[in-house]
Amino acid sequence: MTFTHDQALFEKTPYLLTPGPLSTSVATKNAMQQDWGSWDSDFNTITADIRRQLLSMAGDDDDAFVCVPMQGSGTFAVEATLASITDSTKPTLVLSNGAYGKRAAQILSYLGRPVQVLDKGDYLPPLPEEVDAWLTAHPEIATVVLIHCETSSGILNPLEAIADVVALHGKRFIVDAMSSFGAVPINVQRIQLDALVSSANKCIEGVPGFGFVIIHREVLKTSENRSHSLSLDLHAQWSYMERTGQWRFTPPTHTVMAFHQALAQHQAEGGVAGRLARYTQNRDVLVEGMRQRGFQTLLDDAWLSPIITTFFSPRDPNFAFARFYAALKARGFIIYPGKLTEVESFRIGHIGQVDSNVMNALLVAIDESLNEMDVTDTRPPQAAYSMGELA
Repeated sequence: MTFTHDQALFEKTPYLLTPGPLSTSVATKNAMQQDWGSWDSDFNTITADIRRQLLSMAGDDDDAFVCVPMQGSGTFAVEATLASITDSTKPTLVLSNGAYGKRAAQILSYLGRPVQVLDKGDYLPPLPEEVDAWLTAHPEIATVVLIHCETSSGILNPLEAIADVVALHGKRFIVDAMSSFGAVPINVQRIQLDALVSSANKCIEGVPGFGFVIIHREVLKTSENRSHSLSLDLHAQWSYMERTGQWRFTPPTHTVMAFHQALAQHQAEGGVAGRLARYTQNRDVLVEGMRQRGFQTLLDDAWLSPIITTFFSPRDPNFAFARFYAALKARGFIIYPGKLTEVESFRIGHIGQVDSNVMNALLVAIDESLNEMDVTDTRPPQAAYSMGELA
């Protein structure tokens, strides 16, 4: 299937060039026009089909894993997973290089679970040899947590190599694949992991409302009564669904139906491979165009994800992100502020119902916005050069 976005729709609403929520198709929006009963048998059949399709997308060929959808944002699903399968007495190691690694560590602290953090700062990946050294020095660690795509910088961390190290040490491995699953291949037959967490409103291009956990069946079985929370108890959610086919508490029915439609479009586009190809092309067009205009990316090419890219803000004194954001929004594009602590930056996503034509239109809008602001020097500030990424 050749990707086509709904141009007439997007002439009326801005493109969301963020890591999610994101621009969705008319078909996905239309799937939310009908009301559904949460106990209705047809709705339960849809839920079961979503769970089956997600397991297939993850490559679960031998029924070793289960899929547990969880109401709420992606962070709800992350907390449910951490609360349900991390050890209450043995430390969890969080591999952190951005806001979402910090959030995982914060959740564990709130839960009163012992936590250690291998902190790489804003933009460097945790390397397999560093993880190996840490686990060798701290054999008491029971679980390792990795953010696959850290969208605060746009970095794609080396999942497979780290998984091999964690497996060698015999530790439990949790992967926050919130912003990568559905567009970056993750096969649970090849990558040894215990749980993978993602969300409806990311690369599968649904709308916000629930996350989901793909978790090894035997690991989940051992987690009964471990959660701190009634509503976030992953084992209880799973066992109730297995027994009744229903969500344990009121499900986000419209979001579920939108997601089911989005899954059909995902498959029609060529599945993970098709989506990765489009997102990668979006990134390449954007990055090349921005560099031609003098902008610099935070990351070297080796670490750029197909999900979102961080650019240093221009050094030009006329540049102000708030004005830049407003000028782009007026032209039909919504971007994201940066999250770096050392220098100013902004982020532009390449996911959702957008293609290279949209990226080219964005570049024109950026030219117009910079002209409107009288910004002529798009080079990064001098402070950026001390970060080790720029020559």
